[in-house]
Amino acid sequence: MPRIALATYDPRPEPSNDRDLPVLVERLRAAGAWADAVPWDDPAVDWASYDLTVIRSTWDYSWRAEEFAAWLERCGKATRLANPVDVVRWNADKRYLGLLAAAGVPTVPTRYLAPGESADLPGTGEYVLKPASGAGARYAARYTPAEHETAVRHLERMHAEGLTAMVQPYMRGIDAEGERALQFFGGELLHASRKQAVLAPGTPYDADRNPHPGLTPWRPTEAELAVAHAALAAVPGGPDLLYARVDLVDGEDGEPRLMELELVEPNLFLWLHPGSLPRVVRAILAAATAA
Repeated sequence: MPRIALATYDPRPEPSNDRDLPVLVERLRAAGAWADAVPWDDPAVDWASYDLTVIRSTWDYSWRAEEFAAWLERCGKATRLANPVDVVRWNADKRYLGLLAAAGVPTVPTRYLAPGESADLPGTGEYVLKPASGAGARYAARYTPAEHETAVRHLERMHAEGLTAMVQPYMRGIDAEGERALQFFGGELLHASRKQAVLAPGTPYDADRNPHPGLTPWRPTEAELAVAHAALAAVPGGPDLLYARVDLVDGEDGEPRLMELELVEPNLFLWLHPGSLPRVVRAILAAATAA
C-alpha cells in the first residue's frame, strides 16, 4: 500500500479552496493507496513516512518564499517529491521565462526590474506589471503610460518587499481568445482549458480577483501543442515531470506565446474535466511505486 502525501495549504475535506483535493484523496484511497492531504508547513509531519509527496495546492508559497524553499529541501531529502526539488526551485522564479525565450520558445516578451533598479516602465502601449515570484495574479496589474505614477507606486511596493518585478506588454489577444491552459500529467497531455482575461483596466494591484474567470474546456491547436512541447523540452536537465501546466496567449500575429510554465502547484481543474481523474490517479500511483 503506497503512502502518498498531497501537500496543500488548505487540507479541509469540504469546502476546500482546492476543489480537486478531497476527490483526489478519496480516489487514491479507493485505488489502494494510503493518501493524506497534508499542510506543507506542519512541523509535526513525518515526510519520510510517505513514499511520495505530490505538491498540489501550496498556494501561499509565494508569500513565504524562504520558508517554502527550506521545506523543499527537507521534504526532498526525506522522500520522493513531485515535481523534483530542482525543478520547483527553478520554476518558482519567473525569470525562467527569459531562459526559455533564449532557448527559442515563443514567449511573451518580458523584462525584469530587481529591487534597487530604476522604474524603467513603458512609455507607449498597455503593459502588465507583476512579481517574478507570485501566484493567482497576486500583485499583478494592467497599466497605460498615463498611469505611470500609479505603476511606480506598485513597483515600489514590490521592491520594498524584496520582489523582482516583471514588465510585459499586455497581450490584447487575451481579450478576444482568452488564455489557454494545457495540462500535462505523467508526461502526456491530460486536458486543456480556456479562461477569460484576469486583469481589468483600472483594477488595483492589491485587489481581490478571480484568477480563473470564465473557465471552459478547450481543444488545443497543433500550434499550441508545439509551443507547449517546446517549453517542456527546454526545462533544464530534462526532468521526469509528474505534472505541468502550460499557459498560452496569442501574440499580435495570432500565434501562441508562452505566458507561464507552471511546474510548482498548478490548479488541475479536475472538477471541469472529471474524466481526467482516473489518469491522474494512475500516474500518481505509478510515481509512488516506481523503483
